[in-house]
Amino acid sequence: MADVAELAGVSGQTVSRVVNGNDRVTAATRLKVETAMKQLGYRANIAARALATGRFGTIGVVTFNLSAVLNVRIVEAVVTGAQARGYSVSIAVVDAPTEKDVRAAVRGLTDRAVDGVIVIEARVLDTPHLQLSDEVPLVIADSKAAHRHPTFGMDEAAGARAAVDHLLELGHATVHHVAGPAGSNPAQRRRAAWQRLLKRAGRAIPPPVVGDWSPRSGYDAALRLLADDSVTAVFAANDQMAVGVLRAAAELGRRVPDDLSVVGFDDLDFAPFLTPPLTTVRQDLAAVGRRCLEHLIAQIETPAGPATAAGTSRFVRPELVVRASTAPPRR
Repeated sequence: MADVAELAGVSGQTVSRVVNGNDRVTAATRLKVETAMKQLGYRANIAARALATGRFGTIGVVTFNLSAVLNVRIVEAVVTGAQARGYSVSIAVVDAPTEKDVRAAVRGLTDRAVDGVIVIEARVLDTPHLQLSDEVPLVIADSKAAHRHPTFGMDEAAGARAAVDHLLELGHATVHHVAGPAGSNPAQRRRAAWQRLLKRAGRAIPPPVVGDWSPRSGYDAALRLLADDSVTAVFAANDQMAVGVLRAAAELGRRVPDDLSVVGFDDLDFAPFLTPPLTTVRQDLAAVGRRCLEHLIAQIETPAGPATAAGTSRFVRPELVVRASTAPPRR
């Protein structure tokens, strides 16, 4: 750094500011320093910087399934936001969402020198005795508030209520449900909200048909449901199963929305392009990722501040997007 400072004709402190991305440097001075760095082949010593600042400039992310569109949206928001703040991101993908594997993934990241960790879709964190490392700040991206660590997620129950409310307000006597798998916390919360709302409205609560999030499982579930001509409204726990419901309805001659109204959940990219365009619950997962990152960086950079409070929970409210797959029932 001293060689760079001498060649650029600036102080060592100015070189340090340029290396660390400090904005208290004029554009002309920054250019001189960067030119000198290039001429000398200078690269910042990350280990030395960590010793000086106590930080490594890296955030760890633990996720269970990078093929899941919703997880990818959170990861993308974290990576984009972290890069804008001068942090790199190290990702650990856990094959099975078990307590042992999650703890091992967090430990692996902390051993690789990260400043903090975000755990996405932390289903096993519902395990009462699960203990994660307190060596670095840790934030959970999940939809359940009962975590020891700060938690940010979607308000799953509010989204399900919006879907069911919409169908009841259209005049449907009740709403049938294609639920997600029993081992999924989001599926459980959507199913519970559906049941509570029907009960509060004094409507019949039909037995839910359980799928596995796939279009095929939604198709199979709909074949069972639509064998009953009295079924006029279906709330599917995700858009992919809703696609299966639409396919089954078409094969059985049930016109959507004339004979059957269908609502999904997620508002995936294909939802507006289905036939008919799908009414669904939009989740802003990018907002969840951004909030997790903002909270984590606040803990990293101001560890004594209020952002370190354990058990903090913040939830993003989903939005019902009404399209052409829902209508009042035919009398």
